[in-house]
Amino acid sequence: MLTLAPTDRRWVEVALADLDAVHRDHLHCERKAAQSALSLVRSYPERADLVEAVSRLAHEETAHVVQVSQLLARRGVTPAYDLGDEYAAALRELVRRPEPARLLDRLLVFALIEGRSAERLALLGESIEDTATASLYRALATAEVRHRDTFLELAAGVSDAWQARLDELAAREGEILATLPIRARIH
Repeated sequence: MLTLAPTDRRWVEVALADLDAVHRDHLHCERKAAQSALSLVRSYPERADLVEAVSRLAHEETAHVVQVSQLLARRGVTPAYDLGDEYAAALRELVRRPEPARLLDRLLVFALIEGRSAERLALLGESIEDTATASLYRALATAEVRHRDTFLELAAGVSDAWQARLDELAAREGEILATLPIRARIH
């Protein structure tokens, strides 16, 4: 079970005030999610269960890149250069190096990122006035929950101590989020 500190409600106001910036950032978040999933295939090709699960996940994340790209095109918005993601970078710093702790932490960090994305996409889905865009964001939030759960299921297969480590990382995730400025980005 993953419990995250809730997003500050001011984030919704900031995001709605500059939806184009959110959509631009979201395009890169989906791209990076696909790349992160495929990085697990590169690192752990011997784990057939992981390869199958994260390959499917990467495929779905790539479809999300297309959907967000189409949203940008409908809005007449040109995608922008990826500004990076201090949030995800700070979480990656928490990944321990020796195996199997490294695999466990990578899976849990990916679950945390997917969980936070799901929460924020759902908030947008509830708040955006355009019904088509709101519907897209609600559907994407549902997919992110599935992705979160995929990473958690894989983590449970790596270590019996996965829940304790998840709780530790979730607490750190909340601390990281609290240090970052509230801005019109997914993270």
